[in-house]
Parts: sequence; structure tokens; C-alpha cells
Amino acid sequence: MSEETLGGRFTFPGTSLTVQRMGYGAMQLAGPGVWGPPKDPSGAVAVLREAVAGGVNHIDTSDYYGPHVTNQIIRQALHPYPAGLVIVTKLGGRRPPDGSWRRANSPQQLTAGVHDNLRNLGLDALDVVNYRVIGSGHGAEEGSIAEQVTVLADLRRKGLIRHIGLSNVTAAQVAEAQAITDVVCVQNLYNVADRDDDALIDDLARQGIAYVPFFPLGGFTPLQSSALTSAAGRLGATPMQVALAWLLHRSPNMLLIPGTSSVAHLRENLAAGGLTLSPQTVAELDGIAAAAVTVKH
Repeated sequence: MSEETLGGRFTFPGTSLTVQRMGYGAMQLAGPGVWGPPKDPSGAVAVLREAVAGGVNHIDTSDYYGPHVTNQIIRQALHPYPAGLVIVTKLGGRRPPDGSWRRANSPQQLTAGVHDNLRNLGLDALDVVNYRVIGSGHGAEEGSIAEQVTVLADLRRKGLIRHIGLSNVTAAQVAEAQAITDVVCVQNLYNVADRDDDALIDDLARQGIAYVPFFPLGGFTPLQSSALTSAAGRLGATPMQVALAWLLHRSPNMLLIPGTSSVAHLRENLAAGGLTLSPQTVAELDGIAAAAVTVKH
């Protein structure tokens, strides 16, 4: 695929890392519930190789997916890594034997997490590490992250991390982290219906900092889905392709990492990068968020 069909290019601020805006999230390569090995290991390898063959050079992962499974599959499929491939991982969580999601944000746990990622990915240094704030629910929660960001900044000085990002954070936490170190990306919950981060996205765009939405295709009500279906029908696309295209249209600093364990679904996701939305379609999709607010209240 060409640069244009993958949404164009973006360079992380203050770095030499340039990626296509349409990337790939590796979370679904692990088994059900992001736990254990996949049912079809060779299929997982095939998806990764197809993504890179299709021009993707931004892969999002974490060593607590599986745990360890996703990174080991990435290494099996792609190592030695092609020039220009940017692997972004995250720290802050762990998966105990019961399969739950727990915090792992002490200095010792964060340092051990970096070494786990390095070992399982087969790398000497990690391109970008996001500190993921794990709270009581899906959304971000206020609270200081200075200790954790300081640990990552120290690991960066030691050469184990090249650049630092944040995940599941508030605007105040972004500012707190930026007082300690440079932040190259923020990864939060956002999609065409969940738009609480609109002001943060615009602020990051002014600074040239990447914004990476997670859950980009989830949580739509039937009313919202009908608007996507209508737009998709006019464009000869799927509703999910339209939702991804809207995100690319939303802001030039938006990087997408939709995940899948299917080669066919991967190709469908990547094709969304080539969709052109008319101003009328964008306005209709913008209205989905207004409808969502009405429903919430």
C-alpha cells in the first residue's frame, strides 16, 4: 500500500521515528481474554507478516499481553526487524495466574517490565515505552504519576528506552510527565462516540505529539451504528472502516492501531486509510458524539 492509503506519515516529536498513521495493535494475537497462546499460532505470525508487507511500520504491544505471548510471536514473525519498524510497548500492568489485570507500577516492577520486553522482543533498546495507568475501570483517573515517569526517564538515560509515552492519562498527568521528561505520544480511550479527549487531542496536536486511540471501534449504540452504516453504504465501505477513517480525519497527530487476528480483517482495516470522507459525511459522524452525550445525560 502507498503512504496515502495508510493515512500518510507522522514523525514522533524530537525523534527520527517516522511511521505510517495506520498501524497495528498486537493485543489480539494472544489467546482468548488476551491470555495464553493463540489457537492458531501460525495464523498470528501470518497476520504480522502481512501487516509489515502491507506497509505498516508501527506495532503496538505489551509484555503483559499473554503474558509474554504477544511479544514472543512478534519476535518469531519479524526478527530480525526490518529497517524503520517502530515497536511501541507499555508498562504498568501485570497478569497474575488468575488472568486478571493488576497494577505493576513500583520502580522495581517497571524496571523488570522493561527487561521482560527487551528479552521477549529480542531488542537492546525499546523505541517507545508508554506508562499505562491502570485504575479501577477503563477510563483515566487523576493521581500523580511522577514516580513512575521518573523511573522511565532514568531507564531512558541508561539507554534501555529511547522515548517515553503515556497511556490512560488525564491532561493534568500529561503536564506532570512533561515537567519530568519529553513525551512523544499519548494513548487513551477515544472513538467517534467517546470524545472526552477532544481538547487534549487538540493541545497535543499543537505540540506535535502523537495521540493513539484505543478501543477505536467499540461501544457504539444502535443509533450511532446506524449513522456509520449509512455513511458506509454511500462510500462502499464497512461501518468500521468509516469509523477508522473518521479518526484519521479528526487530527493530523492521530495514529491508529486497530488489532485483529485475521489476515482478511487486517486488510479491511488497512484499507480504511485510503477512504476520503466528504465534509457532509464528517459532519454526520461528528453528530454521533452529540447523540452519545444526549444518551448519557
